[in-house]
Amino acid sequence: MKHRGRHRRRRRGRALRAFLAGTALALTGAATMISASQATVTGSPGALKPVSSAAESATLRLKENLVPRGTLDRLSSEMGRPVGVGAVLDDADHSLRDAISCTGGERGALPVEPTATRAFCWDADDTRSWRPGAVTTSGDADDDGVWGRNRVILSGWSRNDNQSTGLSNSQAAVTAGRGLAKVAFVDANDPSHLTYTWVLLVVPVDGGRDYRALSSQLTGMVWYQDKLLVTATGEGRTALYAYDMNRVQRTTVDTGAVGRVRGGWAANGSRYVLPAVASYRLTGSEAVRPGTISLDRSTAPDSLVASERPPSDSDRPALLSRYSFGADTTGTRAGLLATDSAGRASPSDVYETKADDIGGVLSYRSDWYLARTDDPDDAHGTLWRQTADGAQATRCGPEKHRDCWSPDAGALSYWEETGEVWSQSGRMLFALPLASMDRALG
Repeated sequence: MKHRGRHRRRRRGRALRAFLAGTALALTGAATMISASQATVTGSPGALKPVSSAAESATLRLKENLVPRGTLDRLSSEMGRPVGVGAVLDDADHSLRDAISCTGGERGALPVEPTATRAFCWDADDTRSWRPGAVTTSGDADDDGVWGRNRVILSGWSRNDNQSTGLSNSQAAVTAGRGLAKVAFVDANDPSHLTYTWVLLVVPVDGGRDYRALSSQLTGMVWYQDKLLVTATGEGRTALYAYDMNRVQRTTVDTGAVGRVRGGWAANGSRYVLPAVASYRLTGSEAVRPGTISLDRSTAPDSLVASERPPSDSDRPALLSRYSFGADTTGTRAGLLATDSAGRASPSDVYETKADDIGGVLSYRSDWYLARTDDPDDAHGTLWRQTADGAQATRCGPEKHRDCWSPDAGALSYWEETGEVWSQSGRMLFALPLASMDRALG
């Protein structure tokens, strides 16, 4: 029976790959409708320019702030013993559909070139009013690709629609529908059947007697060792929050409120919350906006890479930066950035790029991959590989235009153990080999 099941999965895998190839051809056909003028709108960002100025690098320096251990322990004491990632996966109550079952409109969010080799779509009812913005995997968490016995994908979503569906007791000014961020913990042990459940990201308050929702648009996530680092756009000068994956807490009340409520704890309907254990605040005086982040395992030590979005009224180039992770692999600082004696994390490398509207950034060896969202009138985004020597873009269709990537370019995450890059756009979660990206880039 096991052999027959494996053969069925193989046949289904071959059918899915053939289907995705057909989808790519259809998207390529649609892409040929883009006019020649549109095909040349996006100029090359050129070569990366190293930033040597200490003053410019200082604008990206981060100050680490650890949540007191007593605060976290008090919250755990009030809510009950934390659970692990495995317990959350065992409680999965939703399923992703594979590409064959997705609508044509949903599949339109896939790249034209290179083509996805695996693709899934989220349920429309389950994600309505939520925006996807980040992805990371157990391939980031550990170089063997698994967390415990599980292969896991984390997908971050944000909501900021000013809906008022309930109040937490201690934060009457924060509505449950405003500024929410949650993560889908996806069980990826069976490649043909992905299941998931939601975990709301929160920040402890009142010394651990309560928590508030993370009021942020998630544009990037990195799961490194036992920490999950997420961008914190919309949280003032805070650039990143850090979460301990061993501190997932169960909620007890199913309501739209967030925090401590009559009868227990609520998380806008999610059965779990993940409380922040640290944050990183930008210390520079210049306005720097967090963009997206990813993990680079090709450096020594491993590093976090980030892009930032200049203000819309600024004409300065966007900055790409790199921060080293600390050497602690088992203690309380495991998975956190390396800091100096004053608790500051300084970038080891900073580059200027002329690319704008960066939705995804990935660094591997000497190459930087930038996924860009183009003008709203364009059918797709662009994917660039930028180095100190120049830039190349994927091209597709008879006219070899550059608008070949996802229309709404999302974060990029490289699963080194499998050689795949994961991303998401619209309601599509997809993967493709990094090697195919390099081939498409020439």
